[in-house]
This record gives sequence, structure tokens and C-alpha cells, in this order.
Amino acid sequence: MRIVQGLAAGLAAGAAGTTALNAATYLDMVVRGRAASSTPEKTVKKLAAHAHLTIPGDQESRGNRVSGLGPLTGIATGAGVGGLLGITRAVGFTPSVPVAGLLVAGTAMGATDTSMATLGITDPKTWSATDWLSDVIPHLAYGLVTAWVLAGLDRRSRPAL
Repeated sequence: MRIVQGLAAGLAAGAAGTTALNAATYLDMVVRGRAASSTPEKTVKKLAAHAHLTIPGDQESRGNRVSGLGPLTGIATGAGVGGLLGITRAVGFTPSVPVAGLLVAGTAMGATDTSMATLGITDPKTWSATDWLSDVIPHLAYGLVTAWVLAGLDRRSRPAL
């Protein structure tokens, strides 16, 4: 039961962290006047092609479905990584919030960047410093919020504000 509770708390914490990541990303778009990234939609298209799946509908509705599936993959990743952190806490691995936040940020960022590089969607080796900051800062927000919320949900340790 403890692992199930850890998973549930981690999923909730990951959802909160995902909200923080999205807020940091949208704030960056506002400040720099940049467009939204197309990589989530490209990822959905590539994953569907690799799985030999067809996204149904005419061209417009298929495009709309891909536009919805792209952000959903980010939510699933954020909740899933949070869920993993919840399970690790449930079995006794309870690093401090800053350490857990960095581990979670690195895990989420590594998972997404590696999968997109493997699919040929992006090449992190070609990214500028600005590109890296645009990826690192939202993931740090994700990791720290996820770790902080999860620690707050854990009755054994309540983080101070």
C-alpha cells in the first residue's frame, strides 16, 4: 500500500511540477516574444509513424489531434517522473528537496531530450546557450516544484516555505 500511496503522491506532485514547467515556458515566450516549440507535435508524429499508427481524421482534424497530443505527452512525462519519485520516497530514498529537485529535473530533461534526439527531431549538440537555458530553466522549475510538493505530501517531512 505504501508504494501505491507514493505513486499517487508522486503523480500529483509531477502534475504540479508540470504546471510550473509550463508556466516557466510560457513566461519565456512572453519575455522573448518567441513562438511555441513544435517539438512535441513532431515527437507525436514520429512516435505514431514508428508504431505504425495512423492518427485519424482529415488533414485539419489530424493536425488538431496532434496539437492536443503533443502537450499531453509532456503531462504524461511530468506525472510519470513524479510518480517514480513518489515510489522511490515510499521505499526510503528521501533526499532533500534541492537534491531531489535536481535529480527529477535531470531525469525529465534527459528523457525528453534523449527521445527527441533519438527520433531525429532535434540535436542538442547544435543548441545555443539560449536554447539550453530555455530547456534547463523550465525543467529546474519542474523538478523543484515536484520535489517540494511531494515532500509536503509526505507526512514524515514537511518542507518549510
